Amino acid sequence: MRAACLSLPLLPALLFLATATTAPAQDNAWTPPDYVGTEACIACHEGEWEDWTGSHHDLAWTPPGEITLGDFDDVTFEHRGVTTRFTTEDGQPFIESDGPDGAITRWPVAGVIGITPLQQYFVETEPGRFQSFDIPWDTERDEWFHMYPDQDLPASDAFHWTGPYKTWNARCAECHSTDYRRNYDPITRRYSSTYSEIGVGCEACHGPGSAHLDWAGWDSPPADWPPAGLDAFGLTISFAEGDTETEIQQCASCHARRGIMLEGSPLPGTPFHDAYRLSTLRAPLYEADGQILDEVYVYGSFLQSKMYEKAVTCSDCHDVHSAKHMNDGNDICTTCHSLAGNPDFPTLRLADYDSQDHHFHEPDTEGAQCVSCHMIERVYMGVDGRRDHSFRIPRPDLTVATGAPNACTDCHAEEGAAWAAAEVEARFPESPHRGPHFATTFAAFRNGDLSEQDNLVEIALSGLPGIVRATALEMIAPVARPEDAERLAPLLEDPDPMVRSNAPAVQRAAPPTEGIPRLLPLLSDPVRAVRIAAAREMLGAPIARLPDRYAAPLDGAMREWQASLAASSDFPETQLVLGGIGLTTRNLEGALAAFREAVSLDPQLVSAWSLIVRLEAAAGRVAEARAALDEALSQNPGAPEIEALRRSLP
Repeated sequence: MRAACLSLPLLPALLFLATATTAPAQDNAWTPPDYVGTEACIACHEGEWEDWTGSHHDLAWTPPGEITLGDFDDVTFEHRGVTTRFTTEDGQPFIESDGPDGAITRWPVAGVIGITPLQQYFVETEPGRFQSFDIPWDTERDEWFHMYPDQDLPASDAFHWTGPYKTWNARCAECHSTDYRRNYDPITRRYSSTYSEIGVGCEACHGPGSAHLDWAGWDSPPADWPPAGLDAFGLTISFAEGDTETEIQQCASCHARRGIMLEGSPLPGTPFHDAYRLSTLRAPLYEADGQILDEVYVYGSFLQSKMYEKAVTCSDCHDVHSAKHMNDGNDICTTCHSLAGNPDFPTLRLADYDSQDHHFHEPDTEGAQCVSCHMIERVYMGVDGRRDHSFRIPRPDLTVATGAPNACTDCHAEEGAAWAAAEVEARFPESPHRGPHFATTFAAFRNGDLSEQDNLVEIALSGLPGIVRATALEMIAPVARPEDAERLAPLLEDPDPMVRSNAPAVQRAAPPTEGIPRLLPLLSDPVRAVRIAAAREMLGAPIARLPDRYAAPLDGAMREWQASLAASSDFPETQLVLGGIGLTTRNLEGALAAFREAVSLDPQLVSAWSLIVRLEAAAGRVAEARAALDEALSQNPGAPEIEALRRSLP
């Protein structure tokens, strides 16, 4: 096949973004019902409403006048030379601190995030833009504290509380409200965000309720009921008994570390992988063995677990309306893990786990709690303990091999991992839960050991959880060999959408005459994340002519990719992707514009500055290159990559 640049329905990088911003937030061919608000649900669902009232979902976002706040009685908090003052005037709480330009500024509190163990606040720093403040109130110790006490974050830093990574509209609001729309204008860099209800109301999980209210008012539904896209009750999502995946994916829409593909809140019932790209077990999000490291929430951990494999769902342990546990202490686990077992899970081994013969600790102590060993806790946001939902068996031997932590030495730190490994082996000498683990390969490969590449291929082809196999594929892709692409080609048809969406990048290593035909069917995959992954690999495809039957799917997948980028055009990370598109399509001016937008959002993006300088120099604009270089150094003094560029410029 003659190599030539594939003529794609893709506009130059700048126009690519401009077109994408006008794409519809949802691609449904029908109009969904209207949102009616939680108040409309109470008359028929009073019990559920009472459980929900006062819950973390109900109070995920509240106006400052509707909840007891921290100490705003003219108190101050000092952090790295900045004095923050919390005051109240005519019942309105105010925060006075360093603003976007470093000047001390006073803002009224616009909203309250959460209730316990901390209460965070956000303010409106410019019309429509809300920023989450880094000094929250500890509701248990009754004191102000800084969430990042070890970080020096001046106003010029993108991670300063006024920077793009702390923008409430972009980073938080979707999961703290109902029917949220970001409505960001990339030209003016302004937000006009909307929502139907603050807090996580009934319709955030059950979908818009106007058709459901119609159904509830009829003696009998009309003959053409239900309309397409709705269930028998007039809702966009059905939580049918036995359908664990629908519930898990709906909860995961917020309880996951993920990237967005749609603007604003997906319609409840939208499959997870049609709305989000789930993060793999990459560093620095996860330890090499898949344990939580950064704040990754729940879904990525739960997918690794035996519980997920056995169809356990969120509501088996959590009341979905009150957000409380179904039982207290070990009782929540012994509902199933006991001599009696649970008929809903007939394959469970029947045994007395809540005994010293199993946990080797005094009853009713911290060490005797199931979660202490099987759900390690890590603290985020300064005081908020989150538990790992992979429900793993402690492996101190993996700590010795990889450095990943383990539950034993969380408490027995002085004794160390080698001691803990010996103890576990002595107490469970016949355990089937020791032996080879993907952690050793992941850890070695993270450290640059390319000799593990074949083992990564085996992991990708194994029967391990999909998120583990997808991680192996992501690790292989940058160094893949033609033989890897061939061996891993069957994973393009894997049942797990996360595996399918991480498999296309490996095909870059294949000869185009082999790799591209493998990718073309994925343009019509039923899952949006997979279609976009295939479209991304087709961007610079060197083929002479695209078969007619793939033209429309490619056009559709490209448009979905455009829309996904537009949905996060206020992210510096997205601008880097757009810059890469410009480079791939040889639209250097478009690439330059995207990289400039990236550094306007995050001045510490040294890689983007470097590309700006190189592109300006390549275009013969040496003066502009030098000006960009000077600006880069003013924002990143002493950055080695920038200093090296300065020495290389003519």
